Amino acid sequence: MIGRRNPFVAREGMPFLAVTLIGTGVAWQYAGVNYSIPLAMLFIYFVLVFRDPRRDVPAVPLGIVSPVDGIVVGIGLTDKSVLNGEAHKIIIRVNSLGTYTARCPVEGKIMDFRGARLHKQVPGETAGLWVRTDENDDVVLQFHGHRFGLAPRAFLRYGERVGQGQRCAYLRLTRFAEVQLPINGRVLVTAGQRVAAGSDVLAKLPHA
Repeated sequence: MIGRRNPFVAREGMPFLAVTLIGTGVAWQYAGVNYSIPLAMLFIYFVLVFRDPRRDVPAVPLGIVSPVDGIVVGIGLTDKSVLNGEAHKIIIRVNSLGTYTARCPVEGKIMDFRGARLHKQVPGETAGLWVRTDENDDVVLQFHGHRFGLAPRAFLRYGERVGQGQRCAYLRLTRFAEVQLPINGRVLVTAGQRVAAGSDVLAKLPHA
């Protein structure tokens, strides 16, 4: 399965690219090559930061795909989740030059994180998504370690259907992504393993 058509660069990055590209042209025209080089390098940097390539989503209906490009740095258990009781957690250090857009780990329905916070199941500062599959399994994606106060921004709303590997949020400058899955699910990755957003399977849900 291939994700829907989308520009190679995330829409949130378009203004930055436009400004630096125009600035490069103006500097070249009126100030010379030497003055345009720094802006050209900044343009290339923005292309790398905001890049959002298409990804082949594996045909694994009950698989949980990686939401980000990065390295698995932690695997363990948690009881601080909207999931009932203990849950597996997989922590990924985000590659700052990886894809700018996070991918949804599973197919399902977006649930209401705000309601969970009212019952004190999830910390109020948590940024992320809670997805319930058609088999009633809950998978949670959380983000931690925001730089300069720039938290990731989800562009899916409560109640929406979401596909496995579908673009779901702008990562911005977040450092870590955490995926939580039911305790009877099966983790397939190990610490130190590199993973690609929307392509690599992190775990499987129990209804296989």
